[in-house]
Amino acid sequence: MNDDIRTPTRRRLLGFAAAIALTATPLIAWQNPAQASEAAQRIADHFSSVRSMSGEFVQFGPRGEQTGGKFFLQRPGKIRFNYEAPSNFKVISDGKSVVILNSKMRTSDLYPLSKTPLKLLLDERIDLTGNKVKSVTEEDDLTTIKLSDKQVFGNSTITMMFDPKTYELRQWTITDAQGKDTTVMVFNVKQGGSFAADTFKIDYKLNRELNTQKKSD
Repeated sequence: MNDDIRTPTRRRLLGFAAAIALTATPLIAWQNPAQASEAAQRIADHFSSVRSMSGEFVQFGPRGEQTGGKFFLQRPGKIRFNYEAPSNFKVISDGKSVVILNSKMRTSDLYPLSKTPLKLLLDERIDLTGNKVKSVTEEDDLTTIKLSDKQVFGNSTITMMFDPKTYELRQWTITDAQGKDTTVMVFNVKQGGSFAADTFKIDYKLNRELNTQKKSD
């Protein structure tokens, strides 16, 4: 892979994201989950087979804000984002819950993983034969898989983009119920490896303490 793609600058990533949005002309768009192509399922199966991965990320928020840092993923259900300075955020999923921790503001917001679109990214297997598939779009250099589960996540969706040749995950976008997008692009990704035992640990005691303090303020 070209070094310009493996280690992009922030400006290059912004340009790349814009280019995807402007030039995405689908060759095949499968709107019926039952019609999802074998190629798309192979990509999903390959991604599901990656039990762990780590790398760097750049996140683009719904208001155009840009942050980045390092991430760690372990299937099923576990992920961690360490945001670089000046951001004070950590996002951790331990397989059951997702916590958004802001050390500066001393806030800790906890959600069930099963109620967030992240669950579809972190599942044991991504099955394109079920009714969670909203669409699959195939292009020469990009395969896009859009998933939703209205009964669990309401109108939220997650859209994952893969390289159709290497089957590598390039980015994902979570669209919330209000239609606002948060996109995460990943690079310098390393597949496999093990992590420290506390990498995906959520401090539930700290969560209770911070929220009790917030209520009393």
